Amino acid sequence: MDRRELARCLRVWRDRLTPQSAGLPAGGVRRAPGLRREEVARLAGLSVDYLTRLEQGRAGHPSASVVEALARALRLSDEENAHLFRLAGHADPRARPVTRHLTPGVQRMLDRLADTPVLVLDATWQTVAANSLLTALLGDMTEGTAREQNLLWRHFTGLPSRVVATAEQDAAFEAAAVADLRAAAGRFPDDEPLRTLISDLRGVSPRFDRLWQEHAVAHHTSSRKTIMHPQVGALTLDCDVLTVEGSGLRTVIYSAVPGSSDDHGLALLRTIGTQFASPLT
Repeated sequence: MDRRELARCLRVWRDRLTPQSAGLPAGGVRRAPGLRREEVARLAGLSVDYLTRLEQGRAGHPSASVVEALARALRLSDEENAHLFRLAGHADPRARPVTRHLTPGVQRMLDRLADTPVLVLDATWQTVAANSLLTALLGDMTEGTAREQNLLWRHFTGLPSRVVATAEQDAAFEAAAVADLRAAAGRFPDDEPLRTLISDLRGVSPRFDRLWQEHAVAHHTSSRKTIMHPQVGALTLDCDVLTVEGSGLRTVIYSAVPGSSDDHGLALLRTIGTQFASPLT
């Protein structure tokens, strides 16, 4: 059980919840944002004293039923709910080991989407598979050491990448990615490779460590990236992340607006193929 982080998360989640979103009257002028401690205690069926001790890191080990009641009262997302269970020292009832097996269905999708760049990642942002057009676009993401095949490790340790971004875009991606990894840690608390990855990233990257200590929890779904290809030039593409239900694998599909210069660039890339692809090391 992590009492300090549990206390911090409970306070942050309470502060962000408005009376209206919780189905409560506004109750006049409020000196602080969010719900009052008494309101959360009432919604969760807990005593104010016990909630106060939880928020101050002084309470004992909360039961699974208390955790579930708090999650409902605070209107937590699935990822936040899993994170709350882990902080309270309980296994998430829905938790499973991180899936790293490429299912036959995902493999068939890779085979069928030959004209679209597709990358398959697990919940730790580890490369599981990529089709030939993705390799032509980004380089061979399946080569090198296991760490070199992890997108977050590559990003936070400054390994070569064809993705170009402004400082603001980098900051937005990093915040979303770290929140997503924290959600994965909540869903898979006993996954040793995931725990090791987080520990090592905190050790080598001050940026990662700072974001990790912000305790944000979210699920990364989509983004827009500009990729500088050595032969085709700059391509700005939509990157949609589809989660494979039942496995946790993420399928990242890169696409361009039909008829745009980026679409024409992808068409040229299909012609060039992988003849210029190489490991990004």
